[in-house]
Amino acid sequence: MMARSPQAPHINRTVRRQQPARQMARPSATTTRQVQRQERARRQQENRALRRLPAAQRAVRRQEFQRAREQRAQQRLRPQGTPIQGQAAIRPNVTSAPRRNGQPRIAAQAARQGRFAAPFMGGGNIRPVRAAYVAPRRAWHRGLRAAFVPWYGPVFWPYAYSDIFDYTFWPDGYDHGYWAYAYDDFLDGVFWGEEGPPEEYAYAPGVERPAPTAPRYATVQELCRDPGTGITAWPFADIEKKVGLNNDQIHLLAAVKKAGQDASAAFKASCPPNDAFPLTPVGRVEAMTLRLQATLQAVQTVRPPLATFYDALSDEQKERFNELGPKDARKPVNDEAKQAQDAQSCKQPKEGLSNLPIEKIEDAVKPTDAQMAGLNSLQDATTRAVAILQAACPDEIPLTPPGRLEMMEKRLTAMIDAANTVKPALASFYGSLTNEQKARFNRIGRILAQSK
Repeated sequence: MMARSPQAPHINRTVRRQQPARQMARPSATTTRQVQRQERARRQQENRALRRLPAAQRAVRRQEFQRAREQRAQQRLRPQGTPIQGQAAIRPNVTSAPRRNGQPRIAAQAARQGRFAAPFMGGGNIRPVRAAYVAPRRAWHRGLRAAFVPWYGPVFWPYAYSDIFDYTFWPDGYDHGYWAYAYDDFLDGVFWGEEGPPEEYAYAPGVERPAPTAPRYATVQELCRDPGTGITAWPFADIEKKVGLNNDQIHLLAAVKKAGQDASAAFKASCPPNDAFPLTPVGRVEAMTLRLQATLQAVQTVRPPLATFYDALSDEQKERFNELGPKDARKPVNDEAKQAQDAQSCKQPKEGLSNLPIEKIEDAVKPTDAQMAGLNSLQDATTRAVAILQAACPDEIPLTPPGRLEMMEKRLTAMIDAANTVKPALASFYGSLTNEQKARFNRIGRILAQSK
């Protein structure tokens, strides 16, 4: 049942007595309908999550959902800016209880701002294309710019093979925040799993985060057998016709295509066995590292013949080659300003990625004094991993396909280095936990898709 409207008379009188000078917020009928639609969508998502759970775990999870609903209803009932009951003495965005090490906890707002993709969530909006969670070409056919898709069932970065080559050739077909979300989702995947951190720490208040597409295991198997169209979908006929290749250049282009086909073999080996979703943090980082290594291997296989082909073009041909791309993808708006904003934001502290997971692990696992040393080492390793990713943020997107492929090689190498930085500390801390503590750690994120 939906919460009562803020215009209810007894609620209004109470608020006016408490805050006589405060302007009441009066949502329009359109806003009310939008909230109702969001609440119905959220409940459908919750019901799907409950069905995936073992019966013994459903009651606890159902209570968590109910508490979250009550908090949302309470927030809608109160005037804008009024603190929730019991929080009047608490400073905004600061929780009352410090961590065991005496450090203050990270606030939700600071966590949201401390993410690589923070500049792309301004105004409380999530990119429409991200809501689609679909392969790039399907997004383009809908008139959308493609986004980074972190998980499809047990597969991390399911469209990696397509993305690295499509982005190389058609960067305007992708959302400008693609790599920012890739970094966030990579670190989120290590600690939180498929569905990411709690919404209040990742997105602005009132913003619905779209649920990942429910995995169809036939599709999962297809992704593993055939990692994607990737480089084989390049418009080779258009390249030959519009760029105007001679015979030698045509042979060099064929070598690029063959290299892309050869690179797909690495992806087949990077899919999890028997469609098994890694359910532990250690298992996830291993699976994610394997996918990243396969992606890097594909880039390193294709990059040399692509560079050879590109160098064989005349200046006029290079410019024509640079201009090829999908005609139905939306073009960026004020792209240069967004690039500058992204580059500047990349250098800012990333507490939402380095501090928040450690706080939640501490709360869930309740480590002993002996285990706290391992948790502190994990936080240090996570901070170093974030710094590695920050160092790989380019100031601008290269204008040529070889330049973009080189940029992606650097970013993939950085992600692998970040994973290898976290992995030993994570394995050591996880290995020090009791079985009960491990079970709590495994469930820090929202429930992972387990059913076929």
